[in-house]
Amino acid sequence: MTTQPIRARLTPKLVDSLYVEAMLLADEARAYFDRNGKDERMALDPLLRVGFSVESLKVTTRLMHIIAWLLTERAIETGELTSAQGRAKARRLGDAPVSDPSVIDKLPEGALNLVRASQDLFARVSRLDEGSVASEPKPSPARSLLSRLERSF
Repeated sequence: MTTQPIRARLTPKLVDSLYVEAMLLADEARAYFDRNGKDERMALDPLLRVGFSVESLKVTTRLMHIIAWLLTERAIETGELTSAQGRAKARRLGDAPVSDPSVIDKLPEGALNLVRASQDLFARVSRLDEGSVASEPKPSPARSLLSRLERSF
């Protein structure tokens, strides 16, 4: 007997929760890389300073991909996009920029924590994206209306 992988159900609450998490992480990353980590970056040797800057861009890229994907999921839920439109390749999560372990292991702790947190969040959302490609039953209009009412109140 073969077992089917359990597919996480994308509920509005799950999408909203992930969205808040992504936005908080993006704000934390911006604050760190723009202000708090500036002194730590300047204390690094020049080559590692470049690696620090590259990793900050990778963190930002991961988070922006996640946020865009979550906004697409919201648009599907509210009926702004059809499920087929939302599942189009251009609206999928895509690939994350890969971090070089030899660089991130040498980063200050604050930067390292942000890199790992963005990688973790991206991996979780990626699993949801992969699961959402499976064919889904068409949601009932009543269920869709109830979901929209839940988000409003």
